[in-house]
Amino acid sequence: MTSPIRIGLQIPDFNLPDVAPDQIYDKLSQIATTAEASGFESIWLMDHLFQISAFGPMDNWMLEGNVGLMALAARTQKAHLGLLVGGVTYRNPALLAKQTTTLDVLSGGRAILGLGAGWFEAEHTAFGYRFPSIAERFEMLEDALRIARAMFTDDRPTVEGTHHSIRGAYNSPRPIRGDIPIMVGGNGERKTLRMVAQYADASNMFGDVEEIRRLVGILERHCETVGRDPAEIVKTKLATLVIGAADAEHKVASLREQHGANFDSVVIHGTEDQVAEQVQAHLDAGLDGLVVDMPYVYDLEDVEVAGKTLSKVIAG
Repeated sequence: MTSPIRIGLQIPDFNLPDVAPDQIYDKLSQIATTAEASGFESIWLMDHLFQISAFGPMDNWMLEGNVGLMALAARTQKAHLGLLVGGVTYRNPALLAKQTTTLDVLSGGRAILGLGAGWFEAEHTAFGYRFPSIAERFEMLEDALRIARAMFTDDRPTVEGTHHSIRGAYNSPRPIRGDIPIMVGGNGERKTLRMVAQYADASNMFGDVEEIRRLVGILERHCETVGRDPAEIVKTKLATLVIGAADAEHKVASLREQHGANFDSVVIHGTEDQVAEQVQAHLDAGLDGLVVDMPYVYDLEDVEVAGKTLSKVIAG
């Protein structure tokens, strides 16, 4: 299925300046509607139950992702909506497929299913979820990919998995488009990218330009093994974006300290022209698009400039 994920905005932080809890929805709606009007094709929320260290202390505010996406569906008109990415340990995969189908139907066909093996052990412990071994989590991911696709496309499908199965499952009404695009997040060379090649419509990776080039090559070899055209898979990267002329360097100072040696693999920053150059380098390395988070996402002018800049480079 063609995946509409070339230009995405992730909103991972809800502690926004001068925004009280009862004002979060209105502010998120302003961000999302500004984003879609400026060229962002998709809006993403994280699938976490409390904040992760990359974006703030654990006791910062966090919204449950699927509920948040449904709320944003009511305030937006054309942006596609997904979790970046849904952890397979938190829900029965058939229930997640049903939730995603519900989002698709009620948004007019705008849902994306993001999936990953999960990683945040402290979150599992705090909320009483079992944290399986990495091998088991990847088995659960494969079960979820098979179950979701079957529920999106088949009548009363039966799938026998390693940890989860469905037997004649109803999923009515079915997705508006007859299917829902599936994104798999992660860099795992042996398992993650193999599952992307075998099951997914999109991949979300991490790393600098050379790492992206290497990972795209690995994905292409997996595609060759399973007999799939790699052009069918939309290849994206998650990055932090700081865009602006006079104050971009000031804005990234804390990010540079936070990420240290990994800064250049995580952060895209500078003037509009400098950002366009960096984005083009990623496209030249084999990506089809980018999903970005923005530390200053509450600045609607920054969101507008970012959407227009990314659209100009990526959408042409």
